[in-house]
Amino acid sequence: MPWRETSVESERYEFVRVASSGAVSMREACRRFGVSPTTGYLWLERWNGRDREGLQDHPRRPHHAPGRTPAAMEERICAVRREHPAWGGRKIHRVLRNDGYADVPPPSTCSSVLRRRGLIGPPEREQHAFQRFEREEPNQLWQMDFKGYILAGAGQCHPLTILDDHSRFNLCLAACANERSETVQVQLIAVFRRYGLPEAMLMDNGAPWGSDAQHQHTRLTVWMMRQGIIIAHGKPYHPQTQGKEERFHRTLKAEVLTKRPQWHSLDELQRAFDEWRPVYNYRRPHESIGMVVPGDRYVPSTRCYQEVLPAIEYAPGDLVRKVQDHGRISFRGRDYRVGRGFIGEPVALRATEEDGVWEVYYCAQWISRIDLREPLP
Repeated sequence: MPWRETSVESERYEFVRVASSGAVSMREACRRFGVSPTTGYLWLERWNGRDREGLQDHPRRPHHAPGRTPAAMEERICAVRREHPAWGGRKIHRVLRNDGYADVPPPSTCSSVLRRRGLIGPPEREQHAFQRFEREEPNQLWQMDFKGYILAGAGQCHPLTILDDHSRFNLCLAACANERSETVQVQLIAVFRRYGLPEAMLMDNGAPWGSDAQHQHTRLTVWMMRQGIIIAHGKPYHPQTQGKEERFHRTLKAEVLTKRPQWHSLDELQRAFDEWRPVYNYRRPHESIGMVVPGDRYVPSTRCYQEVLPAIEYAPGDLVRKVQDHGRISFRGRDYRVGRGFIGEPVALRATEEDGVWEVYYCAQWISRIDLREPLP
């Protein structure tokens, strides 16, 4: 067996005494102590009849290390880490390169410096790799969600976040007092006015932008459709659909929310959000987009927010129906449910190639399907 960890020096001393006694051969002594002949001859040579000092471990650190990271660069690496405690070696490497330092060591060396200074722990095991999908251009899809509420003084803060799918650019980070439709709409108007309109938006199935299977759309999503935005809801109980938002929330928690043990007000949280958001968008390298910053991949949309909405017009040949109370329309002597979010709005029915099957649209959005061949419940 190899040297016992409890008394390595004693094991070595006993070995050299046995090996030098002549009672057994060198190979037999090595076999009994469970070491290789190379190791046995090494310790016998170091001891050579002297006291136990020769059996102590020799330091392996070289007296001179020409490739060691300069002290000034190590300080720069540690300074960035202290400013952003959630950043690792890869991000710090890219940030220093972006800041114009040509002598930045590789990311692995940056991590070693942080580990040696006690600023990060030992390397974690590699996580399972998941294939990621993203839209090809900015503004093709935005993801929107609330992060779980945070205590803020005597009340609660509900952070509303909006992320561009292609660039991971954060378009909205708002400390909201609630999750009501009117609260979200105010924030969306500000975002639309600054960045324009996306082609589509992805949300989960919860309030205020989702409801149940019978009333999937709400007045809020209907208002977004009115702006020409296609609305998509994630698969129920499947948060991976909004994986980019989920990852953003983890980053927000690590780099902002855990910095203070207690937040006293919404204003205090909003100030922290406003300070961190430019760091996330323009300074913090993002691993999922090749270690560039989101701001390098994002450009505002050319589609402008419509302050005054024009009247809804459908194509010739469409059959138009007004959605009545309880979210229903009448067609061919029957009532069909399209959703309470559309009450008072005109929808279009379009015939399909299947006899008796019609598609229901609101503006450019498909919302329902009517099959006259099926019996009503």
